[in-house]
Amino acid sequence: MHAKTAGMSELNTKSPVFSAMRVPIARPEFGPEESTAVLEVLASRQLSKGPRGEVLERGFADYHGARHAVAVNSGTAAIVASLHGHGFGPGDEVIVPSFSFFATASAVLAAGATPVFADIDPLTACLSPDATRAAITPRTRAIMPVHLYGLPADMPSFAEIARLHDLVLLEDAAQAHGAAILDRRVGSFGTAAFSFFSSKNMTTGEGGMLLTDNAEVARRARMFRNHGRDGELHEALGGNYRMGELEAALGCVQLGRLPAFTNSRRETARYYDQHLPEGLIRPHVPNGFHHVYHQYTVRVPGGLRDGLVARLNERGVAARVYYRRPIHREPVLEGRPEYRGLDLPETERASLEVMSLPVYPGLTEAERAYVVEAVTASL
Repeated sequence: MHAKTAGMSELNTKSPVFSAMRVPIARPEFGPEESTAVLEVLASRQLSKGPRGEVLERGFADYHGARHAVAVNSGTAAIVASLHGHGFGPGDEVIVPSFSFFATASAVLAAGATPVFADIDPLTACLSPDATRAAITPRTRAIMPVHLYGLPADMPSFAEIARLHDLVLLEDAAQAHGAAILDRRVGSFGTAAFSFFSSKNMTTGEGGMLLTDNAEVARRARMFRNHGRDGELHEALGGNYRMGELEAALGCVQLGRLPAFTNSRRETARYYDQHLPEGLIRPHVPNGFHHVYHQYTVRVPGGLRDGLVARLNERGVAARVYYRRPIHREPVLEGRPEYRGLDLPETERASLEVMSLPVYPGLTEAERAYVVEAVTASL
C-alpha cells in the first residue's frame, strides 16, 4: 500500500494549499441565533430554573418520539439518572459494550450497579445481540446498547431480548441525535441518554438529556438531578445535575438546526464513501438504519492505522481514534476480578483498526476534498 502511493504522497506534499490547510476533528456551529438566545438569557438575569429548559425538553422529546424528557448537565449524568430512575443499584448487572466512551460503564458504576461487557458486531461495531444473550445472568437487570458514531444499534433485536428475559432496555444515544431505524428515532425504544457536549451533533457546550416513556422514571430522574428533592422534601439521594438556562437557550436553537446539521454530515459521508481510496473499510449501514455520522469512522486493517493517523495529523487533518483501548482494559477496571481474562475479540480488533475523519456540519467542499487528498497521499 505504501509503495503504491509513495509518488502521489511526494507530489501532493509539495502543494502550498496541501501544507497550509488545517481541518479539526470537530467544530461546533454557531450563528447569530445562538448569540441572540444567550444574550436574552443574560438580560433576563434568570440563569437557572427558567422556561427554556422546559421548552428544550418538550422539543427534544417530540423530535425523538418520546413522552418525557429530563434535561441535565452532561450525557454522563443522563445515563446515571436513567439508572436511578429505574431503581438500579448494588447487585444489579447492566450489559454494555466495552467498545465505547468510558462513561458508558462508569455511569453504571456511579449508580452502584455492575457493567457486564459483551462483544460487538464486526460490521457495525455496535453491541452484538448474540453476545448480549450469552452475557445474561440471574443478576442482569438491563441492556444498554450504544448507538456508536451515530449509527443505531440493532434495537428490534434488543427489544425482543429484553422482552423475553424481562429486562429494562436502555439506550446510550450520546452520539445519535435524530438517528433512526426505518421511521422510528432512537430514544423511543427504551430509556435513553443523550449528550450535548461541544463535539456532538447538537451542543449546549456541556449538557445532556434523558428520554423515557415511563412517567415514574422521569419523576425519579428529576428528583435525582435536584438533590433528590420532590417539591419541598428530599425523598432520595441525588445531586446537582441541573441544566442552566444559558445551555438550554443554546439547545433550543441547535435543536432547530439539527436536521440541517444531519443533512450536512450525511452529505460529507456520501462524499467520503465515493472518493476515499481503496484499502479503507467504509462504515457499514444496515438497510433501514439511518446514520447521523457523529463520527465518520473507517477501519484500517493490517496494522497500518496508527501510521496513517500520524501522517494525516502531520498534514493538518485531525484524524482521531475512538476508541483505542476497550473500557474493560482501562487501568481502573482491568484489575477487577470480574474482568480478568475477558475475551472480546471483535472489540479488540476494532480498537486496533478504527479511525475517524472530520465530518462536522461546517466542513467546506474544499476541506473535505483536502481530507480525501490527504488520506490518499498518506496511505
